[in-house]
Amino acid sequence: MPETSTKPYLIRALHDWCTDNGYTPHIVVQVDENTVVPMDYVQDGQITLNISYLSTNQLLIGNDYIEFQARFGGVPEDVFAPVAAVSAIFARETGAGMGFEVTESEPYPGSSADADRPSQSSASDQQAPEGEKSTDSSDKKGKDDKGGAGHLRIIK
Repeated sequence: MPETSTKPYLIRALHDWCTDNGYTPHIVVQVDENTVVPMDYVQDGQITLNISYLSTNQLLIGNDYIEFQARFGGVPEDVFAPVAAVSAIFARETGAGMGFEVTESEPYPGSSADADRPSQSSASDQQAPEGEKSTDSSDKKGKDDKGGAGHLRIIK
């Protein structure tokens, strides 16, 4: 039996650390065909999501998938992100966190006809709520001039 990845355990641990210290945990997800997010909030093939308990409903950080409901422009949306597609988790207030290698993600189990999986959301008439979408330079703490996370380390 192959060894399980440490990635979901580290994501859960850093989420707990952020929460315990009063910080707002955010994840960066590389969007692929197995990711369900409001597509209008995707920039350069990725999306930054606030995964604090105050901003999510029914948050589940599993070994293979991160699932929750959140409001985008006041409209509730189902969010589904494979753990394999998560490239980082960090505290919004300090930028402290960890970067990860992105690997190919698997479709949601039982979604051969995509019947059990939420559909891709269109948010053409929605506006980004505060903290859900990073667009200004103050939200890009810890990034180097090349757009990468300078202090984050890649974990395999």
